[in-house]
Amino acid sequence: MDILNKVKNDRETEKQLGWEGTFAEYLDLVKENPTIAQTAHSRVYNMIKNAGVKEKDNQKMYQFFGSAIFGLESAIESLVEEYFHPAARRLDVRKRILLLMGPVSGGKSTIVSLLKRGLEHYSRTDEGAVYAIKNCPMHEDPLHLIPQHLREDFHEEYGIRIEGSLSPLNTMRLEKEYGGRIEDVKVQRIFFSEDKRVGIGTFSPSDPKSQDIADLTGSIDFSTIAEFGSESDPRAYRFDGELNKANRGMMEFQEILKSDEKFLWHLLSLTQEGNFKAGRFALISADELIIAHTNESEYKSFISNKKNEALHSRMIVMPIPYNLKVSEEERIYQKMIQESDIADVHVAPHALRAAAIFSILTRLKESKKQTVDVVKKMRLYDGESVEGYNQIDVEDLLNEYTDEGMSGIDPRYVINRISSTIIRKEVPSINALDVLRSLKEGLNQHPSISKDDLEKYLNYISIARKEYDEIAKKEVQKAFVYSYEESAKTLMDNYLDNVEAYCNQNKLRDPLTGEEMNPDEKLMRSIEEQIGISENAKKGFREEILIRLSAYARKGKRFDYQSHERLREAIQKKLFADLKDVVKITTSSKTPNESQLKKINEVIARLIDEHGYNSVSANELLRYVGSLLNR
Repeated sequence: MDILNKVKNDRETEKQLGWEGTFAEYLDLVKENPTIAQTAHSRVYNMIKNAGVKEKDNQKMYQFFGSAIFGLESAIESLVEEYFHPAARRLDVRKRILLLMGPVSGGKSTIVSLLKRGLEHYSRTDEGAVYAIKNCPMHEDPLHLIPQHLREDFHEEYGIRIEGSLSPLNTMRLEKEYGGRIEDVKVQRIFFSEDKRVGIGTFSPSDPKSQDIADLTGSIDFSTIAEFGSESDPRAYRFDGELNKANRGMMEFQEILKSDEKFLWHLLSLTQEGNFKAGRFALISADELIIAHTNESEYKSFISNKKNEALHSRMIVMPIPYNLKVSEEERIYQKMIQESDIADVHVAPHALRAAAIFSILTRLKESKKQTVDVVKKMRLYDGESVEGYNQIDVEDLLNEYTDEGMSGIDPRYVINRISSTIIRKEVPSINALDVLRSLKEGLNQHPSISKDDLEKYLNYISIARKEYDEIAKKEVQKAFVYSYEESAKTLMDNYLDNVEAYCNQNKLRDPLTGEEMNPDEKLMRSIEEQIGISENAKKGFREEILIRLSAYARKGKRFDYQSHERLREAIQKKLFADLKDVVKITTSSKTPNESQLKKINEVIARLIDEHGYNSVSANELLRYVGSLLNR
């Protein structure tokens, strides 16, 4: 009964939100809250903005898209700032069709779907309230009732510009039902709904021979001609085309570049002049956002045809590339799995990361800068620190190619291969090796991969495997270290004490005997050698650490082993190196003794409790790492 109660409550809420009154009463609402009279483009922009905006690394993060779109912050920022914002301010871009262009499964349809669902919800809020002439099939803007010659006076009094003319049907209704008294015309609050065809429309082209332009603009109702006497009587016309029903909101034009020309030319008048031709009537005004999407190859074919120049000039093309961040790609896979029937299958930690590494590598272009290989580039894009590079280098790499991310492996392929593995093996758990193996097997059947790409992609599978090998070893070694963070902190503090004494040419005091002693050169070198610090470079490295330590102290911040990327790596490697033999013997022993068995069980428990494995994937991980360490 819970769900039925929620349905009932939803119905009651909509009733409470409902409003009906005369045009005169509606004007009182407008005077009190002028945003009621906002345009369709303004409504979409305010909806996005009101959801919240955060700033990270000098980039705006629009929360409206945050729960469903990952790794496309730059594309979303361009979409909002270069189209929706100026369109909301009535600048010329609102007179353009918004065309999202990008590779398959890149997020174009998701963006459109979010805008649709968002408008449905937003129209139920006070900020997004929409009012229309009652019983109008196009839910027309009530302000169209103001005569053209009085609109300048209206603007002076209300500060609102009115665009568009009263539709033929409401012109007739005004005379016949209300005797020309616009103040008495009934107005009601409406709620956008794609299912009910209110304010949101979707047009999908089909066979050009069978599809009728009426699907866009409405059609004559021949059954009423005898009653009304003429095809030019608006009461004998069905205002039920997608352009009619999407008025005041948005219309999605699917596969726009595959449509017949006669459909596309109707959009020219609508976008440029805000009206379209239907039946034997004057031009019909409509205020709506037209949004379409296509892939890159179709778009290139479209613009190469000279006949399409007029339509192309009335489009704003927004590239929507693939995500280029490994961590965000993981989130995409997690979302897709949660929405599927395989959500109950245990996916071992880092399995999706291994797949994400492969996918991202296929999308990156090799930099002309010889010092940056694709793996470094991948890490930099994901926000990792790479020695010798900074944020300016990342920006240079991002600006090197305008079409980076417009090709490569799509997320759907990865999920399909994971699904195939689960169904074929009928297993309750899959790991990174299962996923990479399945991705590799599927490449030969992939329809759009050339021989050259296949060779590259197989190499990327190998790179992803090597990356996972390092992750797996660290995962197990961490689990073997009891209180890993505490061990790292102790080693770090010990190292820093010795570095400080070395740089200041001081001695240390033994905490047990109280004796003075020289800095422990053997300890310091055992850590520094883990990251290739040579004998000649050790002094410079230690001084760098001391300077960083002093800078933190001045700012009142605590310096820990995460505060210096290279030193953190050195501490980790030192801890792991000390444990390597223990791990190797314990994980590879076919007949472990009682002590080893106890250690293995402790490690498995820690992998399950703290790292997200189950018993199957934890045991598989231990066996795999044991084989790696014994090679």
